[in-house]
Amino acid sequence: MEKFIVQGEVQLNGTVKISGAKNATLPIMAATLLCAGISVIHDVPRLRDISIMQDIMTLLGARIKRQDSSLIIDTTNVNKAEIPEHLMREMRASVFLMGPLLGRFRKVRLSYPGGCAIGPRPINLHIKALEKIGANVKESFGFIEAEADELTGGEIHFDFPSVGATENAMMAAVLAKGTTIIRNAAREPEICDLQQLLSKMGAKIYGAGTDTIRIEGVASLNATEHTVIPDRIEAGTFLVAGAMTKGDVTVNNVCPDHLFPVIDKLQELGASVDCGARSIRIRAGELRGVDIKTLPHPGFPTDLQAPMLSMLAIAKGTSIITETIFENRFKHVDEMTRMGAKIKVEGRTAVIRGVQKLTGAVVDAPDLRAGAALVLAALTAEGLSEIEHVYHIDRGYEGFENKLQHLGASIIRRKSE
Repeated sequence: MEKFIVQGEVQLNGTVKISGAKNATLPIMAATLLCAGISVIHDVPRLRDISIMQDIMTLLGARIKRQDSSLIIDTTNVNKAEIPEHLMREMRASVFLMGPLLGRFRKVRLSYPGGCAIGPRPINLHIKALEKIGANVKESFGFIEAEADELTGGEIHFDFPSVGATENAMMAAVLAKGTTIIRNAAREPEICDLQQLLSKMGAKIYGAGTDTIRIEGVASLNATEHTVIPDRIEAGTFLVAGAMTKGDVTVNNVCPDHLFPVIDKLQELGASVDCGARSIRIRAGELRGVDIKTLPHPGFPTDLQAPMLSMLAIAKGTSIITETIFENRFKHVDEMTRMGAKIKVEGRTAVIRGVQKLTGAVVDAPDLRAGAALVLAALTAEGLSEIEHVYHIDRGYEGFENKLQHLGASIIRRKSE
């Protein structure tokens, strides 16, 4: 186990380059399994979740080689459609393999996935979507088995615009016979990135970024080359870090259009935000409280709720955050309270009364985004803080402490005692 030791009361200044998006990379890696051949994926971050996905795909028969920030994925010899249970339990995103394996081999067997404990994320929407295009899905003893003699186009309507279920449905349907319509589809930028990859592979797929996606099934696909979009959650985290430390931070390699709900709230907080074609600069003085409600895209992203909560803990006045996506996304509030924050949680709502200053403490990162939020809080706190279980943070932020150091933070990684 490792921890971060952070000296507080710093001001971040400078520029930081944003890595490729983890949440786009994982389904894109899975999608390469739809055909035999060598695909090259650029701007792939070095993250724990990416490594786990590599391990799973390697066990399925893929050969994967990393060259700098690129992955060369050879799926020619993939001949298995069963995913080891121990790897499924390490990462929820492994569920993305259902669609591609079913599409290519017409069968898949896997256990229920694991991941961050931020609340129930049932995969019933994934199963429902696959059944709509001809899959026979059985669940027993913690395993899911899906088979299909033939996948056929169908109409899929999601009760909730699930990102993962939308992506799984897209990947399975591109090799189905006939036309598939996905209604109430998720609209996140990562959905658009996956559509771009699938189109390059030869799929006939349209509508990503809207609530209706249309797919004309094709007989086969080809390997391709693709560059992953920048990570909007990492970019948002560094923008929050710049604002709450009253610094002057520019994030490069970013798509401002992907972050407009976050930019709007940062401006409402009192920050100055300047957007370029591929960069965003933030400067802030006194921060004032705002109300936030997380929603599916294009609403405020749930993955940035925790970092925003850290900033609102030191903003003037009272703020209210309503979490509509995951019910356990306030697990770091107790740790924030140890640092002097005044936060009261009732169900899915947190009421934050801003304090003038936080104080350093030893805290525990309960999940990925909460861990990053605690690091941001530590940057502003008086004295020294220790953040335990930083392996959670490593799942989603490439070289997090190195990038913060480059901006002037005093943060080091140490082995936990």
